[in-house]
Amino acid sequence: MNKLRTFSCLGCAAAVGLLAVFAPTQAAEVKITWEEPESYSDIRPTNESRKRFRERTLEELESHIVELAKDLPDSQVLSMTVTNVDLAGQVWPSQFVGFGNGAGSDVRIIKRIDIPRMTFSYTLANADGQIIVSGEEIKLKDMDFMESNIRRNRTESLSYEKAMLNDWFSDTFATQVAATN
Repeated sequence: MNKLRTFSCLGCAAAVGLLAVFAPTQAAEVKITWEEPESYSDIRPTNESRKRFRERTLEELESHIVELAKDLPDSQVLSMTVTNVDLAGQVWPSQFVGFGNGAGSDVRIIKRIDIPRMTFSYTLANADGQIIVSGEEIKLKDMDFMESNIRRNRTESLSYEKAMLNDWFSDTFATQVAATN
């Protein structure tokens, strides 16, 4: 049974609304469907409930994608169906990595081999519903995430995943963004 979980942009709409006062008036509409997020490869928390961490992580990724889409024309609609997310690193019990006797919380260890990944399909359509660009079963990954992220803010939450999305977005939608500027 396919369960769909759709986070509406209502939660991030208030933040985006505040940004709209200070930002240009263009911004594509964004629709993201997180398909069966309970079965994603790795959205594993270190010290909070799995459900809450998953919800918070997906909301943060969605907000980031909405922020990226502000550079697209407001007459366009970006639709994405995400089928898998694998965060950078792996979560280990603290005693396995030398942080105590098991009484502490888990720890996410980031190594070069534990790359961030995301699988999704997308369409970018114009106001008439005509598809401008689309992709099926995109397997996004950043094998150079630790090196390419040196210049970025590593202390920001989900910095590796956001950097990966930034690169994909600029590579995929460069023509649409250039047309609006």
